[in-house]
Amino acid sequence: MQTSRRTLGRMAVAVAVLSLALGACSTGGGAGSKGTVKIAINPWVGYAADAAVVGYILQNEMGYKVEKPELKEEISWQGFESGTVDVIVENWGHESLKQTYIDEKKVAVRVGSTGRQGIIGWFVPQWMADKYPDITDSKNLNKYADLFKTSESGDKGQLLDGDPSYVTNDEALVTNLKLNFKVVQGGSEAALITSLQQAQAQQKPLLAYFYSPQWALHEIKLAHVNLPAYTPGCDADPKKVACEYPPYDLDKIASKKFADGNSTAYQFIKNFQWSNDDQNIVAGYIARDNMTPDAAAKKWMDANTDKWKAWIPK
Repeated sequence: MQTSRRTLGRMAVAVAVLSLALGACSTGGGAGSKGTVKIAINPWVGYAADAAVVGYILQNEMGYKVEKPELKEEISWQGFESGTVDVIVENWGHESLKQTYIDEKKVAVRVGSTGRQGIIGWFVPQWMADKYPDITDSKNLNKYADLFKTSESGDKGQLLDGDPSYVTNDEALVTNLKLNFKVVQGGSEAALITSLQQAQAQQKPLLAYFYSPQWALHEIKLAHVNLPAYTPGCDADPKKVACEYPPYDLDKIASKKFADGNSTAYQFIKNFQWSNDDQNIVAGYIARDNMTPDAAAKKWMDANTDKWKAWIPK
């Protein structure tokens, strides 16, 4: 029996329509079928934990392709203008960058809170605070400067920082508080944590820049060193800072182009919020347990289904 060309044409159209319909119904496997989301990866494991869970859900539950360029904080913001970054999932302050890229260049937008509060400060091992109770007042640090001397700090006490790209006022603080200390860069978050772990295990004196949320705080016992109290505006001039770090409402920033598209990916990222404890759990899987970001995300998701499903737009 012969089939007319018109009939064959109708059949081809029907098959094409059916294929498109089936593709539209797919929520998982078709990675990239809904487009690509570029999530900047900044160099600390808490951020990696955020990106692991957000990226895993976008790719495996929502059908997006995810790219994760590894960038320092300020370089990430430049990506909004160049098109290499769609979203920063954990931003620590950066009011000057917000002014430049959101208010002036208008290539980025605020996407709301991550649900987490960030703290930056100076810390010593708890055993030091127990042995020298007044060491937690920065006014008394010079009295103990000799304890903190290292080959890198010379005849001054050492204040150990982390990655050089991190938010820090430490050089100005040492100068303006007239402390007999030298800021030494540890080089990375991992190196900073290792130094803190050794200081605890070996009872070695250490004064270090550190922060929360941070998975290692569940294992390392630290005492906060009190700097002069923070008041709004006390850090306005970076060269004259002589006060504590401000509290940070950790937020999300997206490129304006990505936000204006109002895709389900953007809506999902807007909805994404979790606690310090949630982040620390996933960060610990990655840093302490050497799990891949995807495996860490999956393990957390299996135990917290209701939380992450609530972020996905209906």
